[in-house]
Amino acid sequence: MMANTDMIYLDWNNSFNILRKAHKASLFVLIIGPKGTGKTSLVRKFTSDLHKELHSVNFSLRTRESHLVGSKTMNQGEISFVEGILIKSMKNGGILYLDELNAAEADVLLRLDEALDDRRQIILKEAEGQVIKASQDWFVIATINPLSHAGTKELPPQILSRFPVRIRLDYPPKDIEMQIVKNHVSVTTLEERELERAFKLANGLREAASLEELYYSPSLRESIAFAKLIREGVTAKEAAEVIYANVYEQWGEVEYRKVMDMITSIFAS
Repeated sequence: MMANTDMIYLDWNNSFNILRKAHKASLFVLIIGPKGTGKTSLVRKFTSDLHKELHSVNFSLRTRESHLVGSKTMNQGEISFVEGILIKSMKNGGILYLDELNAAEADVLLRLDEALDDRRQIILKEAEGQVIKASQDWFVIATINPLSHAGTKELPPQILSRFPVRIRLDYPPKDIEMQIVKNHVSVTTLEERELERAFKLANGLREAASLEELYYSPSLRESIAFAKLIREGVTAKEAAEVIYANVYEQWGEVEYRKVMDMITSIFAS
């Protein structure tokens, strides 16, 4: 797919420059950080600026080898091989985006490793041993979540070594988060003050999640959603409840009450 050339992304920690240099040197990149810090937005914007095609795989326990390499299929009595995302990207060049790579199963990682080594090729046992060699401009970016996230596991050393450039992407400082929100929503001075309180709440929840005191860490998307709701006339306290607190109900009353107590304290006046 072609990335959206109009998408907004604030490169607050110089990630673009590192990506450009790595791309020029043909060094694959690993982006590490919690959910909701803009990892996918960074990849899409970078791909867009390069005017490249983006091939994406979002890994989970359900991702199989066939999703990557392809599988045989029968059509009107004839057997043919349908290429997977990995093979298409290797042939076409462009950028392959391996999202949440540390949620992949071991057999999937093993097959992927074959394509990522210095030869940049893969033997298709599913297609009579056909050898697929990657286009010269093929480039791979992967993202991983911290091991505290559900479904994640340590990447094998050989996979880590395929991505010698590693970018750490965390939640931005408050002033940068404000700038990111303002890029999406026009806010008044009064609404800015409410946003600052929302950031205080969000950062408290993020810190609690990092210490495993809470199960969920709010993303930049929640900050943008908060700004949009108060723009529509929803009170700051109510917006905080529906955006930040209610999601914790799925982990029970105790979790929910912890967050509501924080909201009551921060938005009391």
